[in-house]
Amino acid sequence: MKRPVEPDLILRPRPASPLREAGDERFERHGVRLLLKRDDLVHPELPGNKWRKLAPNLRAAVADGRTGLVTFGGAYSNHLRATAAAGRLLGLETVGIVRGDELAGLPLNDSLARCAADGMRLHFVTRSAYRDKSGLPAQAGAGDAYVIPEGGSNALAVRGCAELGHELRGACDVVAVACGTGGTLAGLAAGLAAGQRAVGVPVVGGGFLEAEIRSLQAAAFGGPAGDWSLAEGFAHGGYARVPDALEAFAADFESRHGLPVERIYVAKLLWALLALARAGAFPRGTTLTAVVTGRP
Repeated sequence: MKRPVEPDLILRPRPASPLREAGDERFERHGVRLLLKRDDLVHPELPGNKWRKLAPNLRAAVADGRTGLVTFGGAYSNHLRATAAAGRLLGLETVGIVRGDELAGLPLNDSLARCAADGMRLHFVTRSAYRDKSGLPAQAGAGDAYVIPEGGSNALAVRGCAELGHELRGACDVVAVACGTGGTLAGLAAGLAAGQRAVGVPVVGGGFLEAEIRSLQAAAFGGPAGDWSLAEGFAHGGYARVPDALEAFAADFESRHGLPVERIYVAKLLWALLALARAGAFPRGTTLTAVVTGRP
């Protein structure tokens, strides 16, 4: 595959993403000032935490002379889409190992169709095989491709996400982000200043993320880093589930703020923050930043 003319579109650091006031009386009546960190605008094709996590891994892949990337995800994975786009931009072959062999032979959903359009070769595996990923790249014929973990979360990615925390130092009291694999929260918390804290809102249930985040921080920083916690109970039935009430909430937020609200992560984050504000989880006078990690 031919190398593009300007690989620096990905490999060079990007300017800080915008931080904007979101006047919202639903928060203000509880003494909370809401800001939106528009990380969805940090890169034209790899929005938000996807660029922050992928960029360090892509630099490593290019530096190592790799000609391809292989990674993992479900049928609606934003990470798969971002990796496919990155491969197209950098001229790297991409292989996506997709959870669920029942999807093979069926029409591709919009997410997987976008991956295929960007040149990603999709390899469907059973859910049981997917749980043990060690041998899957070889089975998928990925050769010596650079392996990026599910969700893009590894030590390099976590250190990349620490820059998000650096950009928010002194800007607010609490920073909140939706969590899939926990890598963004692990880095974000490490990058914040003393006295600031990070809150993660898991978009899947199960209560497994705390151990994952601690493990990621140990790999990236040698141990715990930053003040962070998880706000469980806002998965709305599971990953990629968008019940009618959440859809209506997201549409209303879009109308109020002129912000396109991504449903799988960002809508659940914003719903959770409003519920926590109403429950008194944030002291009056708190400045709260919600990280908008992606676009619809």
